[in-house]
Amino acid sequence: MDQSDLDAIGRSVRPVLDGRFKARERGLTNSRKVIRASANAIRSLHRGQTEQAEELMAEAQGLLEEAMTALSGHQAILHAGFIGDAAKEYAEARLTAALFAGDRLPLPDDLGIDPVPYMHGLGEAVGECRRRLLDTLRRGDLDLAESLLASMDSIVDLMADLDYPDGMTSGLRRTTDVSRSLVERSRSDLTATAVQERLRRDLERHL
Repeated sequence: MDQSDLDAIGRSVRPVLDGRFKARERGLTNSRKVIRASANAIRSLHRGQTEQAEELMAEAQGLLEEAMTALSGHQAILHAGFIGDAAKEYAEARLTAALFAGDRLPLPDDLGIDPVPYMHGLGEAVGECRRRLLDTLRRGDLDLAESLLASMDSIVDLMADLDYPDGMTSGLRRTTDVSRSLVERSRSDLTATAVQERLRRDLERHL
């Protein structure tokens, strides 16, 4: 072996790694922006700012598509954690918006993302529903709270039914367990509020 052999290796390897590094940096930068835009969209949804939320979700969608296109020729990086995290946050925003509006839930293909981050996003949306449920309880809207709890319950049932190895689903069982605990806490909160409301009405009738 002489230096020319090593030079040839360098000329062969460097362009591939340079391209991979450039794609990785683009994907990483966009992923951070997707996560930020998705989080801000969810915040807007809780504030009732649906138009602003839609704009932020559209921004997140464009950034995610751009990142996935940049990494399409680099499968090892495409399936790295940061792209999955970004896809999960985007899915959470879209699914939360649909749940709040009572619309059909978009499928993974509708969002252009893999089922694994999609299901994690669906699990995270349960937490956003709990936050909305608590807000509705403070307003005394028990009917909406019951509807939210029913949706949360159905989501957890679906997640529990997808019993695959954690290595395939990036730990979906843990997300399912967390979501289930949120459902049970929400059920307890709703029950307590409903009982208090009945007691209040009974007292008013006897006054």
